[in-house]
Amino acid sequence: MAKPAAKPAAATPPATTPDPYEIGPLGLFQLVDPSGREVAPVPALPKGLAVRFLEAMLFQRALDQRMLNLQRQGRIGFYGTAKGQEGATLGTGAAFEADDWVFPALREGAISLWRGFPLEHYIAQCFGNAMDPTHGRQMPCHYSDGPHHYVSLSSPIATQVTQATGAARAVQVLHGTAVIGGYIGDGGTSEGEFHAALNFAGVWKAPVVFICQNNQWAISVPVGKQTASTTIAVKAIAYGIPGVRVDGNDVLACYVAAKAAVDRARAGLGPTFIECLTYRLGGHSSSDDPSKYRDENEAKAWELKDPLLRHKAWLVARGQWSEAREEAFLAEAGKRITDAIAAVEAAPPPAVDTLFTDVYAKLPPHLVDQQQRLARGEPV
Repeated sequence: MAKPAAKPAAATPPATTPDPYEIGPLGLFQLVDPSGREVAPVPALPKGLAVRFLEAMLFQRALDQRMLNLQRQGRIGFYGTAKGQEGATLGTGAAFEADDWVFPALREGAISLWRGFPLEHYIAQCFGNAMDPTHGRQMPCHYSDGPHHYVSLSSPIATQVTQATGAARAVQVLHGTAVIGGYIGDGGTSEGEFHAALNFAGVWKAPVVFICQNNQWAISVPVGKQTASTTIAVKAIAYGIPGVRVDGNDVLACYVAAKAAVDRARAGLGPTFIECLTYRLGGHSSSDDPSKYRDENEAKAWELKDPLLRHKAWLVARGQWSEAREEAFLAEAGKRITDAIAAVEAAPPPAVDTLFTDVYAKLPPHLVDQQQRLARGEPV
């Protein structure tokens, strides 16, 4: 990949083409500017990937809006959208292979769908009914999909990055080839878990890629009030880890940077830390009103950098997308979402028997007794 510019001016193309494993901590790596203009050469991409990125971002935004509507209607209890952050989420998530593992934070649900998590399971997890693979035992948006190597996020801030480091160490001990992705928000980098995760990953040269979605707000706390660091990416230096700052609303730049980091980790060269500079256009969650703590003119300015609009403009300029194609895609996506919601909402609550079947591989005698008594309708 092209080396980030030495100065933070986003429109300055990289001057050299270094070893693809070399990722520097300075500057802002960008391939496409907010207008959709290519400001640095875009490397060859897998066939169809660029179009698939736009389709996935459009789908996630439509899905997020429908899920938020369900919450407002009282049909689900909670939801957190990724509006404005779809480029950082999908661009980095696409860099991991099927055998790799992803440890997400709050707004990476689109990666689960990208990796093959069924839409019905995604929606059912927020309803917590019988179609939910976790049988209603997790908070909404805490998707978990073992077959596709997508681990449930942890509600405590930043704990998933220490889990990611531990999983990467396990890969080393078992002589595996998987790479681990650990996601975190800007606020999470001020937690002790962040220090522990990067410190041990650096010491072990573990095959893990840390990805920070710097959306400028740790709920209601702006990034400038929760860290004195000049950037988030520069924090990696203290742990002997390469860091890179990427335009998080440039889906192609996010993919190229993350792919180089994943390849580097798989080659045995250790971890990388990526800061994706982006913005949370909506609230922190359905329980939040951002107008109470931020100037919404700031959000309006970031809307001009919308990852969907930027990538669409880039594709249209190359004859790979059109308004007619988008209209047809959104109509199909809307029907798919509507049908999935209808199927999920018709499902019954989780079976009572799941009280006993989700903890032990082999039930201990006292739980077998309770299970049998419950089946007979006796007091447990």
